Amino acid sequence: MRMAFRSSLSRALVVFLATGLTLLWFTRDEIPPHDPVHDPVHLSPKKTTSLNGLVWIPAGTFEFGSDAGLREESPARTVHVDGFWISKHEITNQQFAAFIEATGYVTVAEREPAPSDRTALQFPEAGSAVFTPSSSALSFLDWWRFTPGANWRHPTGPSSTIEDRPDSPVVHIAYEDAEAYASWAGERLPTEIEWEYAAKLGLGSVAVDGQPTNANTWQGLFPAVNTGKDGHIGLAPVMSYSADRIGLYDMIGNVWEWTSDPYSHSHNASHKRGLSTDQRVIKGGSFLCAPNYCMRYRPSARHAGDTGLGTNHIGFRTIARPSNAS
Repeated sequence: MRMAFRSSLSRALVVFLATGLTLLWFTRDEIPPHDPVHDPVHLSPKKTTSLNGLVWIPAGTFEFGSDAGLREESPARTVHVDGFWISKHEITNQQFAAFIEATGYVTVAEREPAPSDRTALQFPEAGSAVFTPSSSALSFLDWWRFTPGANWRHPTGPSSTIEDRPDSPVVHIAYEDAEAYASWAGERLPTEIEWEYAAKLGLGSVAVDGQPTNANTWQGLFPAVNTGKDGHIGLAPVMSYSADRIGLYDMIGNVWEWTSDPYSHSHNASHKRGLSTDQRVIKGGSFLCAPNYCMRYRPSARHAGDTGLGTNHIGFRTIARPSNAS
């Protein structure tokens, strides 16, 4: 997966990432070397109580997808879902740190490339993609920058830290990182249907063109002006906004969330045959979604996430069926 990530960065300077047809320009920053394996995790113990809860989602039938939204959300169809438990909020830095300390796992963004992967056309450093605001809303360049040393411990680069953000969603998580955490926890990633069912059960009907008020999204003209009217610019700690009607937090906004389904351009069954697993469906939108960009802050909205790519606006939550829930 790491090789695929580096190849996708070096092949082209234009990438489709998480919010529609968007030009993303990756550049390199000079940074001092770091050792992620021996870089200890230091987190403040504040606000760590009751962050490990799961919410029960009862079995039911619902309309999956939408014929009133974007094309990739259709066709809508009625599906039945068995009951399951789901994380009440996105997995946090505190939770992910416990996994790292217990297993010694090294995330995709922290791994140095193998010598055979170091070519003139590829980035030779470990790192990840960091959103870099543009001074002009008309510019599609420099919104994203490949930043050596950026990873879950250092969300915006090697000089940043999560020490004072134990309750923020963990980011720079590639798909295999999320799967590894879920396996360690005795859980798994939700399917797109499971994720959307939980979101719709909690949020009900959400207008196609309405920006949510109880969520962390971009307030203003993206990417130049974010007023922070919703109380946050960038990531918000989990549970910063009130829970939905079934007790879930941040199903919309804050960070996109991985699901286990390969991505297709519609819900049509014929489009799902033989799909590549290089892209998985991500749901929920993020703090970068604005009325003039993305607009995918609805339960039925969806997008493709490159499985080998970690960014500072993609995270995840997990689910458990009754057989593997404690």
